[in-house]
Amino acid sequence: MPRIVGVDLPKEKRIEIALTYLFGVGRTRAQALLREAQVDPNKRAHELSDEEIAKLAQLIQSRHKVEGDLRREITSHIKRLVDIGSYRGSRHKRGLPVRGQRTRTNARTRKGPRPRVGVRKKPTTRPPAAKTP
Repeated sequence: MPRIVGVDLPKEKRIEIALTYLFGVGRTRAQALLREAQVDPNKRAHELSDEEIAKLAQLIQSRHKVEGDLRREITSHIKRLVDIGSYRGSRHKRGLPVRGQRTRTNARTRKGPRPRVGVRKKPTTRPPAAKTP
């Protein structure tokens, strides 16, 4: 199982797809990396030689922000928006959609499950049963 930038890639998938398991690498970037490293995109991840893995890892680390660095950068950008009090920052803070989507309906991914409002029955209070001798 090849390991690149601290992530185990699935060994049975084509390397073009397996590279997308890295945060910050999509199909287009994966194809570009494979072209540049001169690796066949149809190879399975477990078929890669150590040199090919090292070449890919070196290319990714030298040219692109991926995984932890990218996550930290995104988090810092969001924190900056919240700190300066921008509209987008306030939407992030409240957990609402940030990019202008409607919220009257939909937006369930950001807002979470709908609060259930229902009528509860009051427990019935029965008088105690009469004792029979």
